[in-house]
Amino acid sequence: MTLRATIDFLLNDWLDTPALAQRGRFADHSRDTFDAVLDTCERIAREKYAPFNRLVDVQEPHFDGDKVILPQATHDANRAYAESGMLSAAQDYEMGGMQLPYSVEAAANAFFACASVSIGSGMLTTGNANLLMTHGSAAQIEVFAKNEFAGRWSGTMCLSEPQAGSSLSDVATRAVPDVAPAAVADSFVPWDQDALGPRYRLRGNKMWISSGEHELTENIIHLVLAKIPDADGKLIAGTRGISLFIVPKKLVNADGSLTGVRNDVALAGLNHKLGWRGTTNTLLNFGEGKFPVGDAGPYGKGAGAVGYLVGQAGKGLQCMFHMMNEARIGVGIAATMLGMAGYYASLDYARNRPQGRPLGTGGKDANQAQVPIIAHADVKRMLLAQKAYCEGALALALYCARLVDEQHTAGGDAANDARLLLEVLTPIAKSWPSEWCLEANSLAIQVHGGYGYTRDFPVEQYWRDNRLNMIHEGTHGIQATDLLGRKVLMEEGRGLTLLAARMTATIKKAYLVPELAEHADALGKALKHVAIATQKAWATGNPTQALANAVPYMQAFGHTVLAWIWLDVTLKALEGDVEQAQSATQGRIGATRFFFHYELPKIGAWLAVVESRDLTCADFPQDAF
Repeated sequence: MTLRATIDFLLNDWLDTPALAQRGRFADHSRDTFDAVLDTCERIAREKYAPFNRLVDVQEPHFDGDKVILPQATHDANRAYAESGMLSAAQDYEMGGMQLPYSVEAAANAFFACASVSIGSGMLTTGNANLLMTHGSAAQIEVFAKNEFAGRWSGTMCLSEPQAGSSLSDVATRAVPDVAPAAVADSFVPWDQDALGPRYRLRGNKMWISSGEHELTENIIHLVLAKIPDADGKLIAGTRGISLFIVPKKLVNADGSLTGVRNDVALAGLNHKLGWRGTTNTLLNFGEGKFPVGDAGPYGKGAGAVGYLVGQAGKGLQCMFHMMNEARIGVGIAATMLGMAGYYASLDYARNRPQGRPLGTGGKDANQAQVPIIAHADVKRMLLAQKAYCEGALALALYCARLVDEQHTAGGDAANDARLLLEVLTPIAKSWPSEWCLEANSLAIQVHGGYGYTRDFPVEQYWRDNRLNMIHEGTHGIQATDLLGRKVLMEEGRGLTLLAARMTATIKKAYLVPELAEHADALGKALKHVAIATQKAWATGNPTQALANAVPYMQAFGHTVLAWIWLDVTLKALEGDVEQAQSATQGRIGATRFFFHYELPKIGAWLAVVESRDLTCADFPQDAF
């Protein structure tokens, strides 16, 4: 079954995306326009991305002393993506957008991630601009967001620092109000100080900045977290003083034109990662004086990168989480599609690689013809696991994307319910694919045997690319702490209650279908187990005890969610194919059976340590290692 056929079923049959055209925002659309978008993106991915996936892995970005050099294929793919309109696909017509449902946008972007995640498809640029649409001023939207949506400029997010990593409370980058005199150096083009927002000067270092330096676009718009000092000039401890700033690579005028002056943002080095080698990943220095800008008073002549405050001072993290949550769903989709790419590659290999003979039928008789390895039970096990992980993860991602559409257009209680469900599911949508679709990539290598870890086949690259996603946009530990420490508790657990209600509705329907009744019973028990474990984890009210096993909790929670997703998807498949005449229906039934028999039982071990508040890991003496 092709990726397009899977996406078509999930979007049109399972999620009924064409029904969104009945809502005012999407009234100009229909299944035909949705299909046309998918057709275009599938074609661009096939022509501009897939043929160059290995090329960009081998020809890594390099700095020639003046600029970062990327293969021409990356430039061509970036241009084709921007010209497709996908950067602004979900935006208003007035912003140059198509007013597409986010679920269609997410599905369309899946083709690019499957073809070459390393080339990229503008996830950070779109996320950057979307943050400004929510938290930026009218001028910031007009100048920065609009140019990003048009593909003229690109965007980044600058959070981590070399000494802080994921601990954002330890951010040391400083931002002080720009009190430069009215008369500035002749080399500097002046602008209205207030036109683009309160102006600051930033000094500090940011690490792991994807697409932080390149020549793909005219300008790069960095969104930078920095602390504003208190009245005594000291940085405020913790996250309270963190603010968010727009720091463009090249300074711009209030009308969006470039001033011709380079901002004091300098490339300090390129990080060479295990995977995603086609994407520049950088260490950036802000305000080191390499590109001095004007006559800045607070730090002395030419010191400090120019930045504009976004939203309120001290509220930077709240703003940045808008982009981070969007990026987490994007990372989940990227992980899913890398798993899917490996699945398709290993499926093709298994169908065409002859080796061995069937067991029980003279398997050692050399006179018998060899069979393709897909005939062997263990190879089928590995392929079924990949199918269950990857197609299930894709369904989860599109379900979350549909929740975004519901939140923005359903109105009333339905919109609020979608918001809460999305809060609970976002840590799963990021973490589950990044763990289990990585496992799918490992199994794809195993299916290939020794050939799997050679560069003669693509599966080793898929694994390397996917290994980064368990760290991208928050590690497993961060996602798990967010889930058990905040999301399942927020608003008195209402989000968890809503999710349980939707699962229960699926269980009731599945009980009426003979092929699925056993699975319905298993899911009901798993759901109760998760609820009990949640209560027991917090029974003492001690966060140290409750969160000591947050990752096993998240793994069990995620597996329960995926079991529900598979059960619901298969229910819909059987509604349209009661006789199970289609191979796609048989495949969904088989994948569901596999997941319930081989995967869902794992939650017992995970939840056991959660329920007992086992402190083996938390209390282990450091010296004992």
